[in-house]
Amino acid sequence: MSARSRVRHLVEDRRFQHTVTVVILVNAVTLGAGTSPRLVAASGGLLPHLDRLALGVFVVELALKLFAYGWRFFRDPWNCFDFLVVAISLPPATGSLSVLRALRVLRILRLISSVPSMRRVVGTLIAALPGVSAIIGLLVLVVYVAAVMGTYLFAEAAPQYFGDLGASLWSLFQVTTGEAWPDIAATVMEDQPLAWVFFLVFILVSTFVVLNLFLAVVVNAMESVREQEAAAQPAVPAAAPGEHASVQAELAALRREIAALREELTRTGTPATGEDRSPVRDAGSP
Repeated sequence: MSARSRVRHLVEDRRFQHTVTVVILVNAVTLGAGTSPRLVAASGGLLPHLDRLALGVFVVELALKLFAYGWRFFRDPWNCFDFLVVAISLPPATGSLSVLRALRVLRILRLISSVPSMRRVVGTLIAALPGVSAIIGLLVLVVYVAAVMGTYLFAEAAPQYFGDLGASLWSLFQVTTGEAWPDIAATVMEDQPLAWVFFLVFILVSTFVVLNLFLAVVVNAMESVREQEAAAQPAVPAAAPGEHASVQAELAALRREIAALREELTRTGTPATGEDRSPVRDAGSP
């Protein structure tokens, strides 16, 4: 086995992958603890060393994968994501690059590429982007039409909420999220009691219809991703039944050939010795 094959076997080993996952989790804890001056002081300088140790483990992991896979490493989007996240943490976070200190927390996102279920969720969201974009466009259209109507209908009753198109858009966005919409509706209904019809129809359309369509698109994308994963997996052959039937068929054919050979020997009158008859009898016996 070549050195590259041994390294590939190492990085694909489940124990190696679990070790990297544990390092990611420990690094997440240390990064979170680093935001507390009290914990930093209590650790006595241990947290920065743990952070550098985790970064070293990530660099070694990526180096091993690059050696094992070569340029094929960059064909996997998750490998490119890991490479980018780790590369951001390599420059020193000082001076003009001090913003990279905050970006170190992105290393925690490597947990997504390490856990198959998380990768499946992200893949589902990416697969659902075309349908989700259509749903978002529909929601924007509904909010825009309702904002124009609300501006015409309620500008005088509640100018702080529907005084112009911008205020109406913001107010209806709040209604969509469920934030403070009873206060908005109560203010408008003080002057126009039938305004509840407008808010009821808008909430039903924007929340219960459009957002449920969004969930339907995501669920459909998840089913598609699962089907693609199932199709991509190598088919497991039904070894036992198929091979057993094949062996039985070959044995039956062999028995027929032996029986035909015995008949031929009988017709030609060729005597068969005891040594010859014994294997024939054994092979032809059930």
